[in-house]
Formats: sequence, structure tokens, C-alpha cells
Amino acid sequence: MLAQAGVGSRREMEELIRTGKVTVNGQVAEIGAQVEEEDVVKVNGRIVRFQRASKLPRVLLYHKPEGEIVSRDDPEKRESVFDVLPPVRGAKWIAVGRLDFNTGGLLIFTTSGDLANHLMHPRFEVEREYAIRVRGELTPDQLQQLRTGIEMEDGTAKFESLVDQGGEGSNHWYRGVLKEGRNREVRRLFEHMGLTVSRLMRVRFGMLSLPPRVKRGRWLELEPEQVAAVLNWAGVVLPEAREVPRNKPVIKDKAEHKRSEPPRRPRAVKKSPLRASTKKTAGH
Repeated sequence: MLAQAGVGSRREMEELIRTGKVTVNGQVAEIGAQVEEEDVVKVNGRIVRFQRASKLPRVLLYHKPEGEIVSRDDPEKRESVFDVLPPVRGAKWIAVGRLDFNTGGLLIFTTSGDLANHLMHPRFEVEREYAIRVRGELTPDQLQQLRTGIEMEDGTAKFESLVDQGGEGSNHWYRGVLKEGRNREVRRLFEHMGLTVSRLMRVRFGMLSLPPRVKRGRWLELEPEQVAAVLNWAGVVLPEAREVPRNKPVIKDKAEHKRSEPPRRPRAVKKSPLRASTKKTAGH
């Protein structure tokens, strides 16, 4: 219930419960405790308002630029991706995975902890696709090694696919697909081959691709029909009734959000962020 309400992922909620920071009707909660919508549930002393089951969660696609951190609490006070997002009532935005400070591209946000868990959990092996620019060029043998698997300090890592995209001067481009989200995995794999990644951009996460029209620093909110398609693909149970207004996608940027100007007319995105193929991930 806490994950569905967007308080955080399931793993985060389990940790809060274990540390005694969740109460149900005034009693400290335990893992596995069952609650109804009318129960008074508090997290860190604050009441959680559960949404009706008939309401779909929200999903945003954000084009993260380099130089933003995926965190709400940064001691260095750097710009955060959360500064850009629109307000949400009764929940909070959950980032699906992370991107390094110097990595850009597709970052998904949702108010559904269940959806976030399904997209991030290693057992579901959701594909992450990257555009990779490298100083230098891989040899055919190195390409094959990266596809077969490299022993790293945290286990074997490999690209499910790695395709040569050609070069420009001393740089070379590759398109690579991973099925996990380890810290700096793409960069570490190339460093293992003696090459430095000079630019890294995530272009796809599962069935969601970054639409070309969504420029850096801007976001797009999926329509209810698209959200339903993502939930179905991810194996998350759909609400029985969808009492959500039918809205067109809207693209916003940080400047517009901070100025709090009257909303502009929604602009439809010509290319859907959903891939034509709805191949399910392993485990569904």
C-alpha cells in the first residue's frame, strides 16, 4: 500500500518498517501487516493518504542533461532532477534507476512504487539501451569480449548487444544494451578495455524510448492509455476502473516550471515513447 501510494519503493518501505518508522492506527507496524484504506498509516509521524485503487499512477519521461544529480539530498547543493518535476498531491515522484552526474538521457519518474520496483528489480532484467561515445575504437576481439562477459569486481558483466555506430575524428560511437543497472557499468566495461567513455546517453528503458522532441531539461507525461500499456507490460495489476481525465502529453522545462506561468497549450508528441514491440522481460 505504501509503495502504491508513491511513498517509495518496496525495498525502501521494508527498511522504514524494520526501523519502526511506520505506524498503523497508532501501533508500530511489522513486515507483512495488512491494512485497509480507512486505517491511519503514518510514516515518520506523517499521515499517508492512500489513493483510490481506480486511479492510475503518473509516469513522466525526463531528458536528463549532464550536470544534474538524481537525488533530493545533495551535500554539494548541485542541481537536482527533482527540481524540474511538477508537483504531485498525496504521493511523490520515484526515480526509476539512476543516471550518473555526467550521464544524460532518459530518466523515468512514477508515483507507483510497484511499477518502479518491477522496472528496477534485477530479476526482471529490463533492458537499458545507451548511446556511447568513446575516445578510440574497440577491436573486433574486444567487441566480442564485451558481448560474452567480463569479470568485474562485482561479478560478471556484459552487453546483451553492442553495435558499432561509426566514428567522428578520434571518437567512436556504439549502441549498447544492458539488462541491469550497476553503478557506472557502461563506463567500467569500456575502461576495462583501456578506453574512456567521453559521452553517455540512455535512450531506452524497457519499452519506453526517449522521444526526439523531448529536449534536454524537459519532461513529458504519458497519457492514461500509455500508462496502462506500461503497467500491463511490466506485469503490474491494472486498476479495475480508470477514472483519469484524458489529457494530451505535455512537455515542460525547468524554466517554465519555476516561473509558474499559466500553462501553455499541450503539444502532442508525434512519435510515441512506447516501442512498437512489447516483448516482456524475463520473469513476467
